[in-house]
Amino acid sequence: MATRPAAVPRSLADELRSWDDARLVGLLRARPDVMAPVPADLATVAARCTTRASVHRALDSLDTFTLQVLDALAVLPDPTSRAELARRLGVRTTVLAPALDRLRDLALVWGRDTALRLVLTVRDTVGPYPAGLGPPASNAPSGQQIDEALATAPAGVREVLDLLVWGSPVGAVPNADRPVSAQSARSPVEWLIAHRLLTVLDPGHVVLPREVGLHLRGGRVHAAVQVEQPPVQVTERSARLVDSAAGAAASELLRLVGELGELWGLAPPPVLRAGGLGVRDLRRTANDLDLAEPAAAQVIELAYAAGLVAADGAVGPCWAPTPAYDAWTADPPAVRWRRLAQAWLRSSRVPELVGERDERGTVRAALSADVDRGVSAAVRQSVLVLLAELPAGSAPDVDSLIAGLRWRRPRRSGAFTEQLARWCVAEAELLGVTGRGALSAAGQALWSAHVATPSEDAPVEQAVAALLPAPVDHVLLQADLTAVAPGPLEAELGRLMHVSADVESRGGATVYRFTANSVRRALDGGWAADQLLAELAAGSRTPVPQPLDYLVRDVARRHGRVRVGAARAFVRSDDEGVLRELLADRRAAVLQLRSLAPSVLAAQADPATVLEVLREMGMAPAAESSTGEVVVRRPDVRRTPPRQPPTPARGEVVPAAEPLVEAVVRALRSAPTPEPPPSGPPLSPSEPTHTIAVLREAVERRERVWIGYADGAGRVERRVVEPLSIEGGRVTAFDHTREEVRTFSVHRVTGVAPVEPTDR
Repeated sequence: MATRPAAVPRSLADELRSWDDARLVGLLRARPDVMAPVPADLATVAARCTTRASVHRALDSLDTFTLQVLDALAVLPDPTSRAELARRLGVRTTVLAPALDRLRDLALVWGRDTALRLVLTVRDTVGPYPAGLGPPASNAPSGQQIDEALATAPAGVREVLDLLVWGSPVGAVPNADRPVSAQSARSPVEWLIAHRLLTVLDPGHVVLPREVGLHLRGGRVHAAVQVEQPPVQVTERSARLVDSAAGAAASELLRLVGELGELWGLAPPPVLRAGGLGVRDLRRTANDLDLAEPAAAQVIELAYAAGLVAADGAVGPCWAPTPAYDAWTADPPAVRWRRLAQAWLRSSRVPELVGERDERGTVRAALSADVDRGVSAAVRQSVLVLLAELPAGSAPDVDSLIAGLRWRRPRRSGAFTEQLARWCVAEAELLGVTGRGALSAAGQALWSAHVATPSEDAPVEQAVAALLPAPVDHVLLQADLTAVAPGPLEAELGRLMHVSADVESRGGATVYRFTANSVRRALDGGWAADQLLAELAAGSRTPVPQPLDYLVRDVARRHGRVRVGAARAFVRSDDEGVLRELLADRRAAVLQLRSLAPSVLAAQADPATVLEVLREMGMAPAAESSTGEVVVRRPDVRRTPPRQPPTPARGEVVPAAEPLVEAVVRALRSAPTPEPPPSGPPLSPSEPTHTIAVLREAVERRERVWIGYADGAGRVERRVVEPLSIEGGRVTAFDHTREEVRTFSVHRVTGVAPVEPTDR
């Protein structure tokens, strides 16, 4: 769309009107908070770009050099030129151009190259001492006068200046406001005050004037400028080794998440009263997965972030697989990995915090709100940006990687964010996003899809499919009651082996062992002996060995001879001899059994505990319902109702989709330039408390108001303003009459009234 002819902009709003559509779209995507709610016109966009909160967010996105340019602009008088800015930074204008363009595109700086202006709120945000330079002084000496004075300075003067020039410009001294002259000065500080090289800030402090500090710095704002990011130290890896390690990690992750779902489908752990997973349940899950507890917490949190496990919401809530878990297990391995990796990339969960103590001394539980951190997703994505920029096969040194991240976003840097980055590097290795420290082909495809518009899943799946070992459709049953899986098993066969056998060892092949307990577990899950043996035969390249056939049929023969139901619990058996032996067995004393009839015992324990104790005694009891039927608990029936994945906590405002932003820009173009009418509603005199209350409400609602404002001569002008903040008896507002941000003293506001729709 055509824009107005280039002209000298009178305000930030005027400059925004001269931008083309693409540049406005870039602004609204780079500063998405400006779009909430959708602005009515470009004057509103300009006003929102100058609010303190929005400015802080924009500054947080800047790199070290761009912030140094911003500091220099805050030091120089407004307006200044590009040439003067480059001179004060000690760089060529061509070096300055990218950083200055970035500041302009973010609407932090506006104006032509010969008259650059820093947005007032930015200047206030930088603070009174930009780059460590003091405030300007109206009577500051010239450079020649400074040199002449210092040529005859007494001892100690240079030492005082050296402390203030590159350190804080403020110094503490007693009785700083005592009148002194060049003749009466009794100390270096008094001599400097007398020669106007220091000014009195208050009775206890002096400050080095900006003009003096700049001269003593040789005219430079910074001692050194960091134009470029520090180089990242890397170790070169071959693509084959990187992708091989990444593929192995991705395959192992899929197995662990699948096993977690099977475990929790059989025995869902309870949800803590305060939310989260108990320490004992985490430890039990870690043992079942054969992992250390921190690694188990990562698997659990990843499954939760992907929506594969959740709280079931029952009266006694438990953590269980969701229906999405079943759909996930039916997907090809590449699709399963892609879903996990994308969930990780967006997630705000920090599993490394599990087990640590919070400020109250309470242990942070897995799956609790205590391990959510809004900044973690942004840090994770910053790490991937840097990894993606390195040459293929480059494994970065973590410390130099952190230094690069620190240069890119120094305002967001800190001990915790840097620790998050280190954890992210380790998580990427666990997922197979990296292999041996370098970004894998799957990791590169994952990041490319994340930043693409629109995002496509197929390239990610194709990339990881090339790395994952092909799933096998068979095992090798052995005569010693073991089975060997020569690779990762297909989903259905893997589920069968998991429920009917225990993992004995892992490596290039997985060895499973059949035991009486593992077979009983399958029978509890609803398998009949013949059905189980038939399925094992169908999934094996070798026939079912006779010892395994005997084991399955023997456990099935004894399975259900003893049944446990609820009295609090009862034990029933048609074999009265078995019950007599049970009453006499000391191992059953904990159940406090007593005979109700020759074939029925009552227990002072719940059915689950009775089942567990009897199984430890070598029996094969079955649970019984109130109707006398055997209770069959299949893994696939222990599911939560449909659940959505948890919404990530947001540390940053998420940009709107580009089509929506483009539509907003078209609407802004069609909006008429706001011209406040010469008159408005009557503005009755009001008390300052009422004025402040109305203005605060306008700040919260982002609404325009009419104000009457008295200038220094007592003349009252009527203005339409959009209040942005109120602090210390002063209101900062966007003045729609002059199209600029101004600060008004509340005591000079003679009246205030809302702007009606007809006044807009």
